[in-house]
Amino acid sequence: MENQKSKKAITKDIYENAEVMQQVLDFGPHNFDVGLRELQLLGRESRIYYTNSLVDSSILVIMMREFMRLSNQNTSQDLDVYKIIKQHLVHQQVEEITTIDDAVDKMLTGRIVVLIDGETKGLCVDLRHYPGRQPQEPDVEKVVRGSKDGFTENIIENSGLIRRRIRDPRFRCDLLQVGVRSKTDVCLCYLKDVANPGLIHTIKKELKAINVDGIPMADNAIEEFILKQGWNPFPLVRYTGRPDVAASHLLEGHVVIITDTSPSVMILPTTFFHHIQHAEEYRQVTASGALLRWFRFIAILASIFLVPLWLLLVKDHLLPDFLNFIGPNVKDYHIPLLIQILIAEVGIETLRLAAIHTPTALSTALGLIAAVLVGQIAIEAGVFVNEVILYTSVAAIGGFATPSYELQLANKMVRILLILAAGLFHVPGFMLASTLFIIYLSHVRNLNTPYLWPFIPFNATGLYNIMIRRALPTSVIRPSIVRPLDRFRQPEKSKAK
Repeated sequence: MENQKSKKAITKDIYENAEVMQQVLDFGPHNFDVGLRELQLLGRESRIYYTNSLVDSSILVIMMREFMRLSNQNTSQDLDVYKIIKQHLVHQQVEEITTIDDAVDKMLTGRIVVLIDGETKGLCVDLRHYPGRQPQEPDVEKVVRGSKDGFTENIIENSGLIRRRIRDPRFRCDLLQVGVRSKTDVCLCYLKDVANPGLIHTIKKELKAINVDGIPMADNAIEEFILKQGWNPFPLVRYTGRPDVAASHLLEGHVVIITDTSPSVMILPTTFFHHIQHAEEYRQVTASGALLRWFRFIAILASIFLVPLWLLLVKDHLLPDFLNFIGPNVKDYHIPLLIQILIAEVGIETLRLAAIHTPTALSTALGLIAAVLVGQIAIEAGVFVNEVILYTSVAAIGGFATPSYELQLANKMVRILLILAAGLFHVPGFMLASTLFIIYLSHVRNLNTPYLWPFIPFNATGLYNIMIRRALPTSVIRPSIVRPLDRFRQPEKSKAK
């Protein structure tokens, strides 16, 4: 295998090095976006290698101009060419390389590589300028008040957005590469004196053990390799596109993984309740934040249990007389309620997928078609009763109120299973399915972290912090579930310990 060969060292013969680089990169029409510039630097044959699409061309031009000026001013043969060139590289990030493999790898990440005849070392200058967009607020994590910047597809910008919020010398950003061919940059962020060393060691070990040709799907591929969750639909990591959310979790003792080309970062470890919190709760006063949190809890519960409970009460005639209005008003419907609900669930999900693929200019038209032509006419035609549309719509709205898109999809799967259990097996089926759902979640573990903590196993302080949005001055202790080295969030408490 090519990746198992020993690395070839840079030799003193510039032509030999150039031949190897030509064989590897195939400069010319077959590989148009890699560039080569041949120069005479201080009387020595030199080669400058770069990737057109990933370097800052303006800085590269300035650097070449400095090389030519230097060559014109120094004509003496008794010079330490390598040292002079290194000192005159007008950039803050310059490093030495000793192998052709390193030269190729660094060149393909956006750096330029300078090889000089007679030298067994090359120079690498970081001129990366990745194509991308400006930081903007994530679509799925909008807030009324608060910062409007968000992560982009650039790993350097993303790490900078976090470091801007945590200006602590103990904040660490460990850079690794994943993928034999893609060599995707992956950054592991944590607070050295807070995050649990065992957790950091485990994640690093899993990242280094990834053996695959590439990860074009970025962070999702990393998640699958690290957590190996199989067919478990519930998210084991929290994705966020907001730097303030990532910084808050780092201060609690979590670990954040930034993957190049991804506009979101992963937070580890997380529990079920991490996925139902939102930044908006912490941008309001304590009472308002707690109220918003409870509204969100109710919406999430409705997205799971409302439709199967309604179906159960109506089919088994469990409603008292004064609640008969909850049942369907039309008694002679031709399609069974279970089939109606399943058709409505498929229809709502299909409309959601259609909205994703519909151009923005046509999205309003799609909404009118869904609301008027499909919904109203389907009711008048007798395909649905009014209550089916009502309750499935309320459940869908509850799903949209779920902060985590991944958790929303998992809850949708659970809702359909509960609908089937209630429709086919009535009360025993619903009770058994609900119990198995809770038991299953209680057995899920995420990096040795119980998924239902602090509910199972029970932790009073943690449960209080989840149910009631606590004011920051009273939040003294970090969550115990991440096993932080420093338990106290306030410095004077830490020193008193």
